[in-house]
Amino acid sequence: MKISKSKRNNILFLVAIVVMILPQTRTPIQVFFHKAFSYVNPVSSIGKSEQIILTNYNWVLKDESGNDYNFNKAKGRVVVINFWATWCPPCIAEMPSLQKLYDAYNEDVVFLFITNEPKDVTSEFKSQKAYSFPVYQRRSNAPKPLITKGIPRTVIIDKSGRIVIDKSGAVDWFSSSIKEKLEILISASI
Repeated sequence: MKISKSKRNNILFLVAIVVMILPQTRTPIQVFFHKAFSYVNPVSSIGKSEQIILTNYNWVLKDESGNDYNFNKAKGRVVVINFWATWCPPCIAEMPSLQKLYDAYNEDVVFLFITNEPKDVTSEFKSQKAYSFPVYQRRSNAPKPLITKGIPRTVIIDKSGRIVIDKSGAVDWFSSSIKEKLEILISASI
């Protein structure tokens, strides 16, 4: 029995819809598309005249061991803050590149991966993916420029407290342009 071209297309369309509806296949497909998009989603520095300067570093976070981390410790350092969640497909898509960035720069840059999820959920996620970056939860309200309504959102702050990059959506954070920018920020004096 030969299937007509229109019937075959209808069957393929129906299969695609079913695959997108089923929870078991929806997330991996969304992650795949966000990961593909991350390679063409450009990141550019904010123009100097539009950069916001953090004047308030009063923010307390809780690390994975339950210890408080005072954001004031990051003052005068280059900081990468990523707001994320384990259930968020664009967050999952960009995590491998953020892990590579963390591996390459964690000696010179403060990395804060911030989530609202419980420690057991993030620990299991990190274990499954073999991620080693530190995860924090909020203990107090963030400074106003760092309040976020959507995830993923990544902010890079220079040593003088200027927000030089503020990007939402999945991005390839281990791109040559990001690495070059971090090298410049690390070598700059305050």
